[in-house]
Amino acid sequence: MKNKLPLRFRAAIMLVTVATLFLPVVAAAQTSFFQGKTITIVQGRDPGGTGDLRVRALVPFLQKYIPGNPTIVMEFMPGGGSRKAANHVFRSSRPDGLTIGNLSSGMVSLAILGESGVLYDIDKFHYLGSPYSTYHSVFVTRKDAGFDTLDKLRAATGVKIGGQSVGFSTYNEGRLFTYMLGLKDALFIAAFGGAELDPAMMRGEIDGRATGPDTILSRNKDWLEKGLVNIHAIMETPKGDKHPHPVFAKLPEIETFARNDRERKMLALQRGFRVTGTPFVLPPGTPKDRVAILKEAFRKTYLDPDFAKEYRKLTADDPTPLLPENHEKAIKEVPRDPDAIELFKIIAGPKKLPPRT
Repeated sequence: MKNKLPLRFRAAIMLVTVATLFLPVVAAAQTSFFQGKTITIVQGRDPGGTGDLRVRALVPFLQKYIPGNPTIVMEFMPGGGSRKAANHVFRSSRPDGLTIGNLSSGMVSLAILGESGVLYDIDKFHYLGSPYSTYHSVFVTRKDAGFDTLDKLRAATGVKIGGQSVGFSTYNEGRLFTYMLGLKDALFIAAFGGAELDPAMMRGEIDGRATGPDTILSRNKDWLEKGLVNIHAIMETPKGDKHPHPVFAKLPEIETFARNDRERKMLALQRGFRVTGTPFVLPPGTPKDRVAILKEAFRKTYLDPDFAKEYRKLTADDPTPLLPENHEKAIKEVPRDPDAIELFKIIAGPKKLPPRT
């Protein structure tokens, strides 16, 4: 774990500090609205996981920077890879600035892939940024499952892979690793909350899962200290962004297993989804002045050095903020290659994984 703010974070502070000098001052006008009010953050996940911890790291700073210092509460709405929460915020929430969605990157992928049940338009949300825009995903199996080498893992049949709901990032990445590593007839169990996956694996209900190194370092250090898991591969977002911990830095990167350009383009698509982080959004129709004041509050939060310390304490990782003014741009720049989308839709769906060519 690093002892100082990463270069990306410090650079963002310097760039935006100058820019904010020229922003219109709307805080005073909005103080009377937000004072005494309660803001609800609708999370598209269960409580207790790393995504929830990322949100909780922001809360005291948002209360500080939103004029009027409103109360902030959580509402958890898991389901459909954040589809349920995204639909709710887009279609049912009052656009008054008092309901903010925080969704998994799955809400972006579901929309771009044209999946069923998407009742929102990703181009009509107001984006408030994300506390991170770099991400590492690793594939782990329980040590006593006996898969201490890739050859043993590939030789096994019916390995049980856990995830959250179909379309959620943990499910998608578990399927991606399974496909790219060449596992045979794996069984996918998408029936867990974020905080339930790790205990389920240790109890033997599942054999493996995709997770983040930050989750391991913040919640499961004993996995490394006691050798309770085997870690097989890593996915870097963006590609080439090495994790600072030596255990993760030496892992083979998922793209080294790619057999063709189609698979490489599919991985680029997933990296594009992950760069969008965990989007904070406001519903369409939210008054422009309230959108502006909330964007400024989130911007100040992301760039507050004390937030970086709190985030690191809760998640065991450094924030790499995607600022509000860059968030919409990042979503628009997600690759849209038709062949990659076709393959990704199969992998991120509920059906049997396709054979590799």
